[in-house]
Amino acid sequence: MRKNNTIATTVVILFGILLFAVGTDGFTAFTAETARTNDLLEAQPQFPEVTLEDSKERVYPISDFEGNYLFITFMYTSCEDVCPELEMNMLQVYKQLPEEYIGEDITFLSISFDPERDDPETLTKYRGYFESDGETWRMARIPDQAELDALLEEFGVIVIPDDHGNFTHNSAFYLVDPDGYLIDVMDYTQPDAAADRVNSILDQEVGG
Repeated sequence: MRKNNTIATTVVILFGILLFAVGTDGFTAFTAETARTNDLLEAQPQFPEVTLEDSKERVYPISDFEGNYLFITFMYTSCEDVCPELEMNMLQVYKQLPEEYIGEDITFLSISFDPERDDPETLTKYRGYFESDGETWRMARIPDQAELDALLEEFGVIVIPDDHGNFTHNSAFYLVDPDGYLIDVMDYTQPDAAADRVNSILDQEVGG
């Protein structure tokens, strides 16, 4: 009897381990967000063709950045919790990159997913809080909602509006290579680690 109980317990444990392994992508993903990130890193989607309007009222396609790395965040200026920390930590990454790379080999880009309210005037005011110069670090919106939705879906950005003009959303640092492919998704709460990662890539690919 005791032997049978032991066998049954072992089967249950093994079945539980199997389910956990499947549900966590082989033990590597412990949350839905981690699993989503792992899927993105495996797929390395290409940035879809979208048209940006930045804080200086300039309108241009994302392809204008071809040949440059892009360090990207997704935010909205009315956000009072995650977004200010996200952008402040982006500033910390910006400050840790060598000046010779900034604007020449890599451009920082904060994209609003609230284009109706985040017009150029609002983006200009907002970027002032984070020392964004509007050139090497640009804040922009995508006026075409269909283009914006396609980008958010492609990059696994979850944006859920509420009834009060706010959004529930995930946040990260996204690194796009000079050919327009997403090559890394980094924890925005770890700006030093993100800066080290970007510096390593630029040193290897650009600095020689």
